Amino acid sequence: MAATATIPIIDISAEGTDQAQVAKELVDAAVEYGFVYIKNAGQDISPEQIENAFNVSRILFNSPLEDKQRCKIEKNNQGWSGMHTETLDPKTQRVGDFKEGFNFGPFANGKATQPIPGSIEPHQAQLAAFRDACHELCRKLLLLFGIGLGVNPPDFFTSAHSPTAPSGSILRFLYYPPPASTPSALPDDVRAGAHSDYGSITLLFRLRAQSGLEILEPRTGSWAPVPVTPPGTEDDEQPPILVNIGDLLSYWTNGLLRSTVHRVAFSNEAAPGESSAEPRYSVVYFCHPADATPLAPVPSERVKAFQRHGSDGSSGQGYSNPYTEPKVLTAQEHLQMRLRATYLQLYGDGEKKE
Repeated sequence: MAATATIPIIDISAEGTDQAQVAKELVDAAVEYGFVYIKNAGQDISPEQIENAFNVSRILFNSPLEDKQRCKIEKNNQGWSGMHTETLDPKTQRVGDFKEGFNFGPFANGKATQPIPGSIEPHQAQLAAFRDACHELCRKLLLLFGIGLGVNPPDFFTSAHSPTAPSGSILRFLYYPPPASTPSALPDDVRAGAHSDYGSITLLFRLRAQSGLEILEPRTGSWAPVPVTPPGTEDDEQPPILVNIGDLLSYWTNGLLRSTVHRVAFSNEAAPGESSAEPRYSVVYFCHPADATPLAPVPSERVKAFQRHGSDGSSGQGYSNPYTEPKVLTAQEHLQMRLRATYLQLYGDGEKKE
């Protein structure tokens, strides 16, 4: 059995928490690992909200195929993607990912602003509230990153992620069929290809005992499983929320904050007590700045000093970030570059980016 990934666990909401110390711990984790567990005691997102999201996810993926196809993903990155539609690692994958996904864009007055299957229409208000709670938790984390990096003003990142401005932020439901239902998979295939995330930060919610997530350990260059419930959290009401830095925030900080490559594997190299034999569900929130946000240099002496040391924005051994050229992009331009490389069928193979 492979050694599990070493990822810090931080409680950002405990009573009497020293905000400056928590901010320092978050930045240290983001610099060294690119991932961090956030203990979830219900102050930011309640266990009931998380449980409800997984319940709605099951309803959605059990909907008739024609209902899901009616909501197929568009170039705005919203909608349903079927098996093998997404190819997260096009350079090495034989076929697309062994998963289904559904991307939710913004809600307005508790209603989806995109086509959704009829089976989940009664749950729109709950999904809207959950999405809002995810975004507010991201803004809380981004403020802590601003404090930890000595950004002036500290709310530099937070103000760029207004909940009302148009952005690429997405609430995503994912379903991975059990290996027994995917007999066409070969030994070298993966459920989701090796990749780094596109946005600022990602929140990942998982169910106990469901394995599959692996990170490319920055220090060793080896794949390591990421437990759903790391040691010390087994008795918590909910597993901790797994947070990772995306390419955009790494780009924005000149590579100081690490965007770590990860994948979802069929492998039996699971963390203790976890298995890949059953269907795997996950709920993800990808937080992005407002579309028009210029990704100009961050007003932080620590970030500037790191730039002077010549960081190349590397996001993992063998998986460098190709988008760290000095040109100042907007958040929307950065996202579109990544989507074109991922959805080959949607954008056309001829437009595939290396």
